[in-house]
Amino acid sequence: MLGDGTDLCVPSQRWGFIVQANRFSRVCFEDAFRYAQKRKTFGKTLLEHPVIRWKLAEMARQIESTHAMLETLTYQMCTMDKAEQNAQLAGDCALIKAHATKVFEYCAREAAQIFGGNSYIRGGQGERVERLSREVRAYAVPGGSEEILLDLGIRQAMKQAAKAKL
Repeated sequence: MLGDGTDLCVPSQRWGFIVQANRFSRVCFEDAFRYAQKRKTFGKTLLEHPVIRWKLAEMARQIESTHAMLETLTYQMCTMDKAEQNAQLAGDCALIKAHATKVFEYCAREAAQIFGGNSYIRGGQGERVERLSREVRAYAVPGGSEEILLDLGIRQAMKQAAKAKL
């Protein structure tokens, strides 16, 4: 249910993977940011090092753009019936799912870099990053591997372009 009492459209499997990948990307970012605020190296917090700020900024840029795509896709799903969704959104959903899982993988890797050795220990400060780094591929493969989804997205665009010429 949405806050106004209306039902949210039943989402596709891929939509669910997009939501989860985007949220887990954000968890990696949030944990890395907090850790960078308190961990000190060479007399400075990690956050005071330009390369760490760049890593965090790049993570944030990718997470927020994925979230914007997700919001647009969700709105479209809620305003279309199932047949219309399948005809018009299958390609976009495939492309966004591939993008979201690539962003998740990137964020898990960069968060692990920021945590250093703490990202390899089960438990402790880097516990969530360690777990998400292990599980990231479990989101990239189900619902269609990235290569298959990217191809599907382009094939869908080709079909729509061909119809537009008629």
